[in-house]
Amino acid sequence: MKKIMMMFVASVVLLLTACSGDAQEKLYVYNVGEYIDREVLKMFEEEFNCKVVYELYDSNETMYQKIKAGGTNYDVAFPSDYMVEKMIKEGLVLPLDYSKIPNFQYISDEYKNLPYDPENLYTVPYFWGTVGILYDTTVVDEPVDSWSILWDEKYKGNIFMYDSQRDSLMVALKLLGYSMNTQNVEELEEAKQLLIEQRPLVYAYVTDQVIDNMIAGNAALAVVYSGDATYIMDENEDMEYVIPKEGSNMWVDAMVIPSTAQNVDLAHEFINFMQRPDIAQMNTEYVMYSTPNTEVLANVSEDEWTQNEAYSPSQELLDSLPMETFRDPGEFIKEYDDIWTQVLAASKR
Repeated sequence: MKKIMMMFVASVVLLLTACSGDAQEKLYVYNVGEYIDREVLKMFEEEFNCKVVYELYDSNETMYQKIKAGGTNYDVAFPSDYMVEKMIKEGLVLPLDYSKIPNFQYISDEYKNLPYDPENLYTVPYFWGTVGILYDTTVVDEPVDSWSILWDEKYKGNIFMYDSQRDSLMVALKLLGYSMNTQNVEELEEAKQLLIEQRPLVYAYVTDQVIDNMIAGNAALAVVYSGDATYIMDENEDMEYVIPKEGSNMWVDAMVIPSTAQNVDLAHEFINFMQRPDIAQMNTEYVMYSTPNTEVLANVSEDEWTQNEAYSPSQELLDSLPMETFRDPGEFIKEYDDIWTQVLAASKR
């Protein structure tokens, strides 16, 4: 989720009020940052004579912990693939009634029956993308096709890494030829050592700060989510994006109905509304992340901002690379947590 958290303000709840009526139904929606066109929410309110209570979270883990703890009444949430899998295992999401989501017909088959929801019982894909390297073509004058460039002494102090446990370890694991879902402690140790060795070259570990910094040309190389890359390239024509030859994370964020939802029928209406082609197009044009909606893809495929490897990687390219989707590691997450803690501790020295 993969993935965009611009302008996130902790513990902010935004109440978007419809134009008429005081006793409307309420729909509680839980999402990350600027990951939706707010006009879409207003349109839903007007069309369904309801009030959308839109609350923000900063990570999948924050969202999971809050829903797991109980006492919430979110009707729709937007977890990433590995977190969907975890929530399904723990009974934290409800099966969907797809007869109430006819716009599911517009979802490309490539984004159905994925490993986190193999029978398509619980989810409707929202956005998808990859993780790759964004680079400044005025500074980097050599071919960029491997994660190894992030270990090149020539770019010391000119590299942004992503401040994310799974994504940063993914970079090192892929470079080593391992699965980013490994449950081999020795492989994780190798990845840890590689990241520790890289640390003197890294300017900073960042999240959404990478956007403004790369638009301004403040670094030569950055690990970024593809949607952020699309936006940055639209703002700075010197930037290019590549998915390294060792492969990467191909992620999917989905819409689900938490098991504690109080307005299940309206939640189905909302999920269906979000994949209505005109609404899905508004969203992708605002967020600039790749849509799984086939009708929308046909409409935006000629737009200049979509003509790049970030928004529109060819299926041939994706098939040629060892791409993976994050899986829930279960109890083994403790090993990932421990390794990441050691990486961050070493980074401070």
